[in-house]
Amino acid sequence: MEKDIEIKECETLDELAACVDLQREVFALPEIELSPVRHFVVTKNAGGFALGAYSGNELVGFVLSVPAFLRGERAFYSHMTAVRQDFQSHGVGRKLKWSQRERALDLGVKFVKWTYEPAKARNAYFNLEKLGAIVTEYQPNFYGTDYGSEPETVGLPSDRLFAEWHLESPKVMSLSAGEKYIETRTVEGEIVVPPDWLGLIDADREAAVAELARIRAEFLSAFGKSLIGGGFVRSDLEPKYLLYKA
Repeated sequence: MEKDIEIKECETLDELAACVDLQREVFALPEIELSPVRHFVVTKNAGGFALGAYSGNELVGFVLSVPAFLRGERAFYSHMTAVRQDFQSHGVGRKLKWSQRERALDLGVKFVKWTYEPAKARNAYFNLEKLGAIVTEYQPNFYGTDYGSEPETVGLPSDRLFAEWHLESPKVMSLSAGEKYIETRTVEGEIVVPPDWLGLIDADREAAVAELARIRAEFLSAFGKSLIGGGFVRSDLEPKYLLYKA
């Protein structure tokens, strides 16, 4: 069930400070890794923007868009999207992203890019099937060892896929209009990911490291053959990416 949410730009110092507080709550990062208010202020003054999701007067989510120049065109790098835990699975993230698209297009920008963890099936489905993004780039250990690894355990590399959101692609246009998109291309390959990545990490960190290495090798091989990740199939047993010719 969707909650009653208003999307508006975060502009004042107090509104931006609330974004910092929400980061702290949602991501549980060390304080030094949080984006401070100054980062938000600089982003805004450089041509970017932060959109907030409000329940009444309370900030429950935000998305930060950093101005970028990618592949010879103006773009936005979606640095982070955060939704308070008790508002997750209620359409807040989707509202933020579609509002981000609308704002980007109003500014003449047609391309947005961000990273996410390749083994998280839920994120993959949201990015590729709910938003219509594609993936063409995989970066092993992008940020260094991920936080949360205890010194006595095996650390997890921060592997990331880059979601590429072409805001006027046929799939994105259909989804933005609330229409179902029918894929007509032939599937050239599949990459299976765990149905519960976080559960696997908790249960067997060594197995999770091995599984991530497999996923990494399969993506790097696929991208080396000029395939792209353009779809995702949900499953309780074997969720998987669908690969197509570029």
